Order: sequence, then C-alpha cells, then structure tokens
Amino acid sequence: MAANIPDCAPQLQRLMQQAGFSSDRELSQKAGVPELQLSRLRRGLALKTRADILLKISQALEISLNELLATLAPDFVELEPAAPSALEQEYQRLQATIEQQRASLIQEFQLASVQILESWMLQWPTAANKAQENHNLRAQKLLPLLRPVEQLLEHWGIESIAPVGASLPYNPQQHQLIEGTAEPGEPVKVRYTGYIQGEKLLYRAKVSLVRSIA
Repeated sequence: MAANIPDCAPQLQRLMQQAGFSSDRELSQKAGVPELQLSRLRRGLALKTRADILLKISQALEISLNELLATLAPDFVELEPAAPSALEQEYQRLQATIEQQRASLIQEFQLASVQILESWMLQWPTAANKAQENHNLRAQKLLPLLRPVEQLLEHWGIESIAPVGASLPYNPQQHQLIEGTAEPGEPVKVRYTGYIQGEKLLYRAKVSLVRSIA
C-alpha cells in the first residue's frame, strides 16, 4: 500500500520556493505548525491532515486552501467556492476567540501579580519619597534597584493616580481620606499613592486634608 502513496515532495518544494521559503523550518515557523506536518504533506498525506493545519500552511504560502490541496493531493476534488471561505471564517473566529482568551489570561495574571505586590505598591512610593527628601538616609541608594519593578508596572499599563506629596482636589472616586471628611474639590495631599490600569481603579490614593496639615 505504501507504493500507492504519491511522493509530493517536489510539489511542496515548488510552492515553498514560490513563497520564498528555503527550508521546512522557515515555513513551519511562519505557519505556526510542527515540521512533522510538512513531512506528512511531502509523503502525500494532505487529505489525512487536519483542516486547520492545512489552512495555516496555505496562508503562509499565500495560496488558497483549494490550490494547496490540488497541488499536494492528486485525488482531491475541488471544494465548492463557498466551502473554503466558510472554513476560513471559522478559523478566523476561533483565532479571535483564542486572542480574547489570551488577553483575559494575561490580565488575570497581571492582577494576581498585583495582589502579591500590593504591599510594596502602596508602601514603597511613600518610603521612596521620604528617602529622597532626606539625603542622609542610606535607603536612598536603594531607589535605583526598584526601577525594574516600576518598569514592569508601566509595561502592564498600571499608573499611579498621583505622586506622594502632590496636592490636588479631593476626588472620592480615586481618593481615600486617612481621617476626617471632605467635600469633592477640597485640597488634599497624597500620603500613599493609588493605582489605575486603564479605566479600572485598582487602589485609591490615601490623602489628608491640606487644612489639617500643620
């Protein structure tokens, strides 16, 4: 039975050359499929290969799924024009779903990491502010060492609401009074910074009324 299986290596090689690929590794990386799948195509097993794999390879080669199968599967009966289009649409839908799930997982990971960093995120800016104000504190020499953590938060799109020591109008949506009460718009001073990620509030900044500061 093995003798009846066609050798499709020359046909695949021709398609690869037309698309500018010099090796199976290049094509597999571009298509996002294992090199083993390309070996299956060379052995004439295109019709026994999963449709999503074939579609990825055809897209990498910049040809239609019909053209790929017509070249690598001599017994292939060309699909109706609507069939590959429907398959491609389903593939694109699945890809979009995967991307959404991936984005959701990334955000969940970021939020889980933020919870681990919560104590540092809330306490460190205040400690750093005091170290910068008092040049005699040895802790000032440690400030540059924490820059990578700050850069990580920036990469995740996490921003402080306001720097420690900043004076600004009281906003109950973003600020939490350490003591007393205040009306929106009253001047307050940031004692512990808060954080937002995009439009999502993570932690409110802790503030004091300016009038209560001696």
